[in-house]
Amino acid sequence: MAAPQVVIVMGVSGSGKTTLARLLAGEWQATFIDADDIHDAAARARMAAGLPLTDAMRDPWVARIAAELTARVANGERVVLAFSGLRRRHRDRLRDTGLSLRFLFLHGDQALIAARMQARSGHYMPASLLDGQFEALEMPAGEADVVTMAIDQPPAEMLRDALAALRLTV
Repeated sequence: MAAPQVVIVMGVSGSGKTTLARLLAGEWQATFIDADDIHDAAARARMAAGLPLTDAMRDPWVARIAAELTARVANGERVVLAFSGLRRRHRDRLRDTGLSLRFLFLHGDQALIAARMQARSGHYMPASLLDGQFEALEMPAGEADVVTMAIDQPPAEMLRDALAALRLTV
């Protein structure tokens, strides 16, 4: 499979998406985008209040992400996106852009992820919403463009494994 134009690092909140996506973007000389930055203020406030988003609230967000990816690639950029991608239909919406993309699914133990979320500061997503994230997650089994990665390794090892799995070159 040829190298993608877009790599989407996906998983529940606290799985390490942003950390790996930033490292990957730096190594691959790509633009880093955090899908959290594309949420509108109302969605951020809702999550900060401990209330999960509904699928109806997520749909316009996913559409904005798809438009942003399309514009960036049209501008000649390679992109690494940190994006929850919990629902198959949201992943499919990004696939529907027609861009050459691949997903890295960061998967791991819920207790480890909860501990990470409780240890971080300055993030609007409270650990109290983690159970809902796992409930909403539709595992990407059988999706040929998804590589599953365990999250219980240091970031540098995850980066090495991601580069190898995606066969990315600069």
